[in-house]
Order: sequence, then C-alpha cells, then structure tokens
Amino acid sequence: MRVLLTGHQGYLGTVMAPVLAAGGHEVVGLDAGLFADCVLGPTPTDPSGHRVDLRDITAEHMAGVDAVIHLAALSNDPLGSLAPELTYDINHHASVRLARLARDAGVRRFLYASTCSVYGASGGGDLVTEDAPLRPVTPYAESKVRVEDDLHALADGDFSPVYMRNATAFGYSPRLRADIVLNNLVGHALLSGEVLVLSDGTPWRPLVHAADIARAFTAALTAPREAVHDRAFNIGSETNNVTVAEIAEQVAEAVSGAKVVITGETGADPRSYRVDFSRFRAAIPDFDCEWTVKQGALELADAYRKHGLAKEDFERRFTRLAVLRAASDTGTVDDTLRWRR
Repeated sequence: MRVLLTGHQGYLGTVMAPVLAAGGHEVVGLDAGLFADCVLGPTPTDPSGHRVDLRDITAEHMAGVDAVIHLAALSNDPLGSLAPELTYDINHHASVRLARLARDAGVRRFLYASTCSVYGASGGGDLVTEDAPLRPVTPYAESKVRVEDDLHALADGDFSPVYMRNATAFGYSPRLRADIVLNNLVGHALLSGEVLVLSDGTPWRPLVHAADIARAFTAALTAPREAVHDRAFNIGSETNNVTVAEIAEQVAEAVSGAKVVITGETGADPRSYRVDFSRFRAAIPDFDCEWTVKQGALELADAYRKHGLAKEDFERRFTRLAVLRAASDTGTVDDTLRWRR
C-alpha cells in the first residue's frame, strides 16, 4: 500500500515511518520541516517525500496514494494556547482540507491522529470510553474534536476515516520531544537530579509509547473496513493509566539518585482522565501495547545518557514552543509559522 504520512519528520512520524516500511508499505512523507533538525543521536533516514506546509498541499500530492496517516499538527497544549487562531487554521481547517483532497483522489482510508485529551475534564473516576462526553479544555484538544466531527461528515462507502485517540506519548525517538510528561521528567531528573512536578501530582494521565502508536496505526491501516470505518479508538493500555505522581516515582527508580519534588505551584490540573482501551483490542484482536511506563523511563534514561543530552538542547531544541519562538525571533518563520523565503 502507498501511504502518505504527514508529519513524517516529527516525533511520532520518525518512529512510524520505518514501522510502516517494515510492514511492506511504500511510505511517502509530507512535512513542513519545522522540527526536522530536532535530532538526538544519529540523523534518521527519512522516506522520500514532500517538504510542504500542510496548508499548501494540492491534489498532486495525492497522486497514487492508497491511504493517508495524518500526524502533522501544532502538537501540544502550550503551543496551541500560544496562537489559538493558528491551531485552528493548521490543526482543524488544513486537516479537513487534506481529507477532502484525499477523498476526491480516491484514497480509501484516512487515519487521523486525535488525542485522549478530548476527554480533558473527565476526572479520575470510571474508565473513559470512546462514547464518553468530550470535554476539551485547550485549543489543541478542541481542534481535534472539530476535525473528528468534520471527518465524520465526509465518511461514505468509499472513504473511511478512523479517529485514533492517542494517549500521551512517551519514549525515545530520533527526533525527540522533551515537552511531554515522561520524556520531560526523565530529562530533568538526569540533568538536575530532581524529578520536578509542578502540579500537585494528582491528575490521571494515560500514556502510550511512540512505538506502540506506530504499531497501532499500522494495524488499523489494513484492518477490515467494517472493523474501523468511521470509528474512534482510544490508543494505549489500561496498565499505563497513572497519576503524575506515579510517573514521577517510576522516573526516580529509572534514574538512580534522583529525588521526586512535587511543588504544587500550578495547582490541580483540570486535565485528568483514566481511559478504557478495549475497543481497539476488540476490533484488532492481535494488537496489544508492549511498553510500560517503567520500561519507557529506563529506555529514555539510557538514550539520554548514550547520546549526551545537554541542558540547553533539552530546554530549547527539543521543546516545540521554544523552537518556534526561536524561529520567529530570528525571522526564520513569519507570524503564521511559514518559512520565510
């Protein structure tokens, strides 16, 4: 299958592309390249592809494509809150336009990277299923809800959108992100000796390794149409429903000598939810997540040591908001986050 992978030079895309290729698929990348240089360790080998802003794609980019995996987005809550109008422009409107172009070109399956943060204010009570009310509390999560709604309206007998609601990602990727919870806490522990938690530690977070996300998308790509057509799936494992304080304890075990420090200075985070992941396992019985939080913490600590993670890179080059602010300050990108020519 010829698969167009948007965001192939991002944190998840860099992990997913080789998994897709190993599954026998021809991968064509599409990425603006804003984070292509955010590499820790050897520079990854990317699939052939297009260096283009998601807002500028055309029908020509769909030539010969059988399926689309859409990862590209302004990809976390602080970044979305920095410029909400750009979040909606890129994450919502450009994503729906991409889907329309795909459908018009005869693409039959469209896997959309949504997020469990659509449940944002659900609390830590019962496990949240895909049928639970959606309570997004950030522009990032709200944009995901809007895209899901619009893709549902596009679904028909020939075009199958699938809404992959990923838990919070973790784990090593050659294009690292340090601004997601486990990756951040492990890095801070190694660099400072403290596992620093700014909230009160009580919010629940569902976590999932980047490699398990890649495996889930690869499985959904070839699953029977009736199993996945126009359906939402939580992607992750109940084992990895953990509180932020529990994540911190796992990090302290992985980084010898590190001390957990919970400051509570940001108070209780309204984003708290425990998630049920059984629907995807029922739809694709051969799939299950392989990585635990503890294994991920150990992997990250080893990778950070091996590749010489530096404090400046951790705070700047591997933090999405800092990368874009630096590009804006130097005039590399304009105020709409497009490359200046």
